[in-house]
Amino acid sequence: MTIGLLAPAYHWIKALHASAIIAWMAGLLYLPRLYVYHCVVARGSAESERFKVMERRLLQQITTPAMIAAWMFGLLLVVTPGVIDWKHDHWWHVKLAAVLLLSAFHGMLARWRRDFLEDRNTREARFYRIANEVPTVLMLLIVFMAIVKPF
Repeated sequence: MTIGLLAPAYHWIKALHASAIIAWMAGLLYLPRLYVYHCVVARGSAESERFKVMERRLLQQITTPAMIAAWMFGLLLVVTPGVIDWKHDHWWHVKLAAVLLLSAFHGMLARWRRDFLEDRNTREARFYRIANEVPTVLMLLIVFMAIVKPF
């Protein structure tokens, strides 16, 4: 498929991109909350093992595939002719930086999940409560850049 052929599919790609973002954000917002609850159960307990399964499934079966889809459809939108004026759409740089930070946060969630999996988490529930705000702030920045396009 060449770039010129993407233009007729623009609205379909945009809809798939938005759907993937919704699923990705759901995972990014829920996983730190699971970590908050996981912090207060005893290591090696049945509850801890249940949280490990929930965290793995959320990350591997929903959040990571949704992130990949969001990136894939987002990149298709970017290369669609006429979507972005690279010389004048400076909002795009801010949005891209925020999406990169969101992806890095996703990676941190995966690392923290490994800590729980191996029963070596050293962070308190408060840490994860605060971390839970990061995707919200980045999401707001991304939404305002993509819709308002202030500069």
